[in-house]
Amino acid sequence: MSILSLALQRRWLGWLGLTTLFAVVCVGLAQWQWQRRVETVAEIRIVAANWDAAPVALSEALPDSDALDPDLEWQPVALEGEYLVDEQLLVRARPLNGRPGFEVLTPLMLDDGTVFVVDRGWLPVGSAQDSPDVVPAPPSGRVEVLVRLKPGEPELRGRGAPEGQIATIHLPDVAERVEAGDVVAGAYGLLDSESPAPDTRPVAATRPVPDEGPHLSYTFQWYVFALMGFIGYGWALRKERQRIVAEQTGVPTPQRVRKRASDADEEDALLERR
Repeated sequence: MSILSLALQRRWLGWLGLTTLFAVVCVGLAQWQWQRRVETVAEIRIVAANWDAAPVALSEALPDSDALDPDLEWQPVALEGEYLVDEQLLVRARPLNGRPGFEVLTPLMLDDGTVFVVDRGWLPVGSAQDSPDVVPAPPSGRVEVLVRLKPGEPELRGRGAPEGQIATIHLPDVAERVEAGDVVAGAYGLLDSESPAPDTRPVAATRPVPDEGPHLSYTFQWYVFALMGFIGYGWALRKERQRIVAEQTGVPTPQRVRKRASDADEEDALLERR
C-alpha cells in the first residue's frame, strides 16, 4: 500500500483535517503575536521621538481638541493657568511597582477659559482608608505647567467609584464632573514640572521602558508548532504504512526486528548468569 492511498482513507483524512485546523490556529496566534510586536515597536518609537522633544503650545500639538494624533503621544506641552483644586479627582486602581494606589487628576483653567486635565502623579492607598492619607496641594494662583500628552482611556461600563473618585480617565466622564469651563476631550497631560514648584507632589510618571517583550519569539514558536503538527502527522502515517506492509508480507518492521534482537540478548544474558 502506498502512502498516498493510505492517506486518502477516511480515518487519515480526518487526522489531516485536525492537523490542518491545529496549524491554522497556530498561524493565527503567530500573526496575533506579530501584530502585538508591531504595535509595541511603534509605541517605543513614539516615546523615543517625543519624550525629549521641545515643548510646544497646546494649540499646535492638539489642533483638534477632541482627538489626539497618535504620533504626538508623549509630546511635551507648555501650559499656563490656574488649578481648580475643588474639581480634583482620584483615579482608582492604579498600581505602581506592585503597590495599590491612585492617580491625581487636577483640572487646569487656561487663559482662554478652557480646562485641561492634568495628571499630577501617583499616590499610595492610605493606611486606614481606601484613599490616600494626604493629597499634596498643587501650587495656588497662576502656574506654568509642563505636561506630556496622553489620549483618554475607554469607558469601563458598570465600574463604579466613591464620591470624588473615578475608575478610568474617560475624558467625557471627567468633563461631566468638572463644572467650570469646557474640558479638552482629546487628551490629558502627565505632569512633568510646574512653576512655582510645591514642597511635595505625587510621584511623577517615568519614561516607559523600551521593552519589546517576548512577542517575536512567541511568533516563531507558534509557526514551529504548526510545522510540528504536520511532521507528527507524516511520522504517524509512515509508521502505520510500515505496520500494514509488515502484516501483509510477513517481514517484520525495523522496530520489531530491534525488539526481537533485544529479547534474544536478554535471554542470552539470563543463560550466562545461570
